[in-house]
Amino acid sequence: MVLDTALASLPIAEADLGIPWNWRIGPASRPVNDETYVAQAFTPAGIGLRPFSVAHVKQPWRRPSTPGDLTIRWTRRSRALAADSWGGLEVPLGEELEAYEVEILDGATVQRVLSTATTSVVYTAAHQAADRGAPLSPGDTLDIRIYQLSALVGRGAPKTVTLSF
Repeated sequence: MVLDTALASLPIAEADLGIPWNWRIGPASRPVNDETYVAQAFTPAGIGLRPFSVAHVKQPWRRPSTPGDLTIRWTRRSRALAADSWGGLEVPLGEELEAYEVEILDGATVQRVLSTATTSVVYTAAHQAADRGAPLSPGDTLDIRIYQLSALVGRGAPKTVTLSF
């Protein structure tokens, strides 16, 4: 590899994600076993393949048919090239499946993880009572963290928000 002003991505195959690589770095004019070379361990994690964090987390709303249940909604973001178009109503899904995890937080502690296959999740009154002692009421806040999931690299970049009631 030649280091110059041209910037290029490393050709890392999906099969190599999570597998440590051992590199020798030094001047190209000398042999690889020369003392000027240094060893460097590197494990590709595929961070550039992770789904983006979600956007536009909306204030929860209560469903009249199920008193106390809260529906939390957000907008999906995508790494797909077509997601950069201004013509569509919704960005295309850039993953094999649409899947999300929503963590209900108490400070740094994760109290509950809710899973969903849509851009919304219901935090039931029963879950709220189990987590907080009572359903959320006006003046309360709720800290959550949302991840879009990838079959290849797992959780994407998190979106952490505090919701007010």
